Amino acid sequence: MSIELAVNPRGIAVTDKAATRILSVMAKEAPGSMLRVSVAGGGCSGFQYIFDVDHEKAPGDLVIERDGATVLIDETSLDLLEGCTIDFVDDLVGQSFKITNPNATSSCGCGTSFAL
Repeated sequence: MSIELAVNPRGIAVTDKAATRILSVMAKEAPGSMLRVSVAGGGCSGFQYIFDVDHEKAPGDLVIERDGATVLIDETSLDLLEGCTIDFVDDLVGQSFKITNPNATSSCGCGTSFAL
């Protein structure tokens, strides 16, 4: 099975499943809402992924558009997310956005935090 990706110059990809889920979530928000993905210190492994709804682009944001869905990534998080793939998974554990990050040297079992 192949997964079609929308990729930008920083190598950050958004899968079609992620784009579909983003559109579904944003349909319940104010018009023009976008998914903001960022990295913050904390979590089990040192860094954690943060997913927020945002209504405005900030200066310096990387904007990724895929099938009508918009993902924003702030300048500070870009280096930590470079080359990653943002996907949406629905498995026995539940539904969630999943980031596959080639920069991470390890991650926790829940998949929301990582170490470099």
